[in-house]
Amino acid sequence: MAANSPVISSRPTRRASPMPELPELLDADLAVCRASLAHHSKTFHAASLLLPPAVRAPATVLYGFCRLADDTVDVEGGRRLALTQLRRRLDRVFEGRPQPVAADRALAAVVAQYAIPRALLDLLLEGLAWDVDGRRYETLDDLQAYAARVAGSVGAMMSLLMGVRDPAALARACDLGVAMQLSNIARDVGEDARMGRLYLPLQWLRDAGLSPESWLAEPRHSAPLAAVVQRLLDAAEQLYARAAAGVASLPLACRPGINAARLLYAEVGHEVERARCDAISRRAVVPGYRKAGLLLAAAVSLRPSQRQLRAPVLPACEPLLAAVAGVPAPARAAGAEVVIDLFTRLALEDRQAAWGRRAA
Repeated sequence: MAANSPVISSRPTRRASPMPELPELLDADLAVCRASLAHHSKTFHAASLLLPPAVRAPATVLYGFCRLADDTVDVEGGRRLALTQLRRRLDRVFEGRPQPVAADRALAAVVAQYAIPRALLDLLLEGLAWDVDGRRYETLDDLQAYAARVAGSVGAMMSLLMGVRDPAALARACDLGVAMQLSNIARDVGEDARMGRLYLPLQWLRDAGLSPESWLAEPRHSAPLAAVVQRLLDAAEQLYARAAAGVASLPLACRPGINAARLLYAEVGHEVERARCDAISRRAVVPGYRKAGLLLAAAVSLRPSQRQLRAPVLPACEPLLAAVAGVPAPARAAGAEVVIDLFTRLALEDRQAAWGRRAA
């Protein structure tokens, strides 16, 4: 199945199809979203460069909204009013009359063209509302419920942008989002603690002999804390392995970009491990040379084992799959899919041959 190509134009055009016109993704609005991506997330930006343009453009738009929503919680002090305003903006987006700002206009075009369920974005905002409430998580299952909302939802939306709505592949995309969030939590333990936030499972802290409240009052690195962080990284690693099985279900041209996201974010966790799980005194950063090697590996490892493709759905991700199941797939032009898939395959083969010559 080939990726759906978004309409990108600087002026309205008439469609020959009798189907109702969809809002267009304007190149000026896309440029604003692209600038936000490059500035706020170098890791995601690097991975997105390996996506075909037909997927990279709407993915950039979705990231722009997710970034906006996250900043609303962090920068504006987590006010519930800000979240209420975000929900109202989503109301207008899904009604087809977005606010006259680039992020909203672009999002309205993407959700219409790719049949993105409103429920996925509502779940994302619900997770951010948990941040506003300062919610803490007793068990790993509780933490995964949070990660499924703020990151698994993004994995599901990315799958839809690639034209993949199969439940097994969607489950693995959600696994990847949850794994990436767990990696981020492990990396940011110290930074979060200094802001009064604690995401590590409270039960695990107590098992390690640490009082959550006492530790948060005076966060410091210790062997017991390192053991808790390692448990979290181990849980993420299991999900990365499951997510790898879903890569082979994607269009060929999309696999390098998703591989890159998987490998780069997993490497964040590996960097924490190299520091003996000390996420208090330093923030793990993947060196540029290692990123380059992982990007190369992502571009050539296109057929990972599908042994875990049918692994059970993570319970935390079941609402995400239910949301997608409730919205029919968008209509597609079959002939156009064949042409797009042909050219992306040829381009990918040329790229791999060039890399092979350089390696030789």
